[in-house]
Amino acid sequence: MRAVIQRVKEAQVKVAGQVIGRIAHGILIFLGVARDDDSACADYLIKKITELRIFEDAQGKMNVSARQANAQFLVVSQFTLYGNCDKGRRPSFDEAADPARGEELYNYFVMQLKATNVVVETGQFKAMMDVSLINDGPVTLIIDSK
Repeated sequence: MRAVIQRVKEAQVKVAGQVIGRIAHGILIFLGVARDDDSACADYLIKKITELRIFEDAQGKMNVSARQANAQFLVVSQFTLYGNCDKGRRPSFDEAADPARGEELYNYFVMQLKATNVVVETGQFKAMMDVSLINDGPVTLIIDSK
């Protein structure tokens, strides 16, 4: 699994003009699922993201975890994170999980993240989504489960 995470002041996702997920201070997670991913990959990412110290302490240093900062989470599926642009002009998505497996692991990720007792909002799997955010920092990181 691959996650692009952004520390945000706020973020929201719309489908067909309707807001379906919105968070205040927290982390926007763009989540991609690869063909060979499993639940252990999701569990690893959840632990890493919730414990990653990317929020500022009183001295302005990134020393506070998402959990300590009472961060909210917005999870958006993003199969294009596994787009390979090495050849030609059109990305290849051969490394991405098929839609059924991708949705299964996306839903597992969301369910397990919610089980950590944090606020979790989501996009809609396989939908055309409009994502907007106010990046805090900006702080943007890429995390792979492998």
